Amino acid sequence: MPGPGNLRDWFARLSREERVLLYAVLASVLIHALVLSIQFRFPDRNRFQPLAPMEVVIVNSKTKSRPTKAQVLAQANLDGGGETEAPRTPRTPMPAMVRNQAGDAVIAAQRRVQELEAEQRQLLSQISPKAPPIPAAPTKAEPEPQPPQLRGSELANRALAMAKTLEAQVSRQVDEYAQRPKKTFIGARAAEYRFAQYVDEWRQKVERVGNLNYPDAARGKIYGSLRLAVSINADGTLAAVEVERSSGQEVLDRAAERIVRMAAPYARFPPDIRRDTDVLVITRAWNFAQGDRLFGD
Repeated sequence: MPGPGNLRDWFARLSREERVLLYAVLASVLIHALVLSIQFRFPDRNRFQPLAPMEVVIVNSKTKSRPTKAQVLAQANLDGGGETEAPRTPRTPMPAMVRNQAGDAVIAAQRRVQELEAEQRQLLSQISPKAPPIPAAPTKAEPEPQPPQLRGSELANRALAMAKTLEAQVSRQVDEYAQRPKKTFIGARAAEYRFAQYVDEWRQKVERVGNLNYPDAARGKIYGSLRLAVSINADGTLAAVEVERSSGQEVLDRAAERIVRMAAPYARFPPDIRRDTDVLVITRAWNFAQGDRLFGD
């Protein structure tokens, strides 16, 4: 048997290709040995226990604690409850389903009539054999008048027509609601900046036009205050003007309305107001003061 020294000499004399081949053979032997050492077994059926089926029920109460060993599945936790210690599952006694046997009563009545007529003929034949037999009544009963039945296509057409009518009503209501302008009401104490700036510029214009066109009939002798509600459209046009609180002087009330109309049209709504407002209703008090001045509160 060659010693280690002879193996080293023999290995040293091998060429590079022979060494690669030797390595490949050794690797193949090791892989085959590893693969052959792997064993496959069928699983033991005794280790797997089938799961017991559980019923699904609906309970009419629940508890905070969860049962350690549930007997049924339900929509809520129910740990105990009831009046017995026996492991019972509550069940709802549903009423028996009534079978719909259309026409059975008519058939039974017809059969009963036929039986009575047969008994009558038999009795008459026993009393008077020569008596002519009583003709049997026709067994076919006349059908009772039934309401006209609609075919499936007619029912579908009627349902479609009703749906279209309802859809048209809902659509009309939505359209009517959509046509209503979105109004914003502004008083003299408006605090929101986007409205306050617009209202202040509107007030300055009305005061400027009013002082230039002060009513001649009121100069130097009639004074007072009134409150107007002015509605302005988004494009700046005047929608409406109404005297909410009169000054007590007809000349001042009519003059205030005339001044507001003369000052129109006003500035268009800026984008930050137009996005949620179609009509701006401004309520403000106007004063016709001494010195023939008009100013708003």
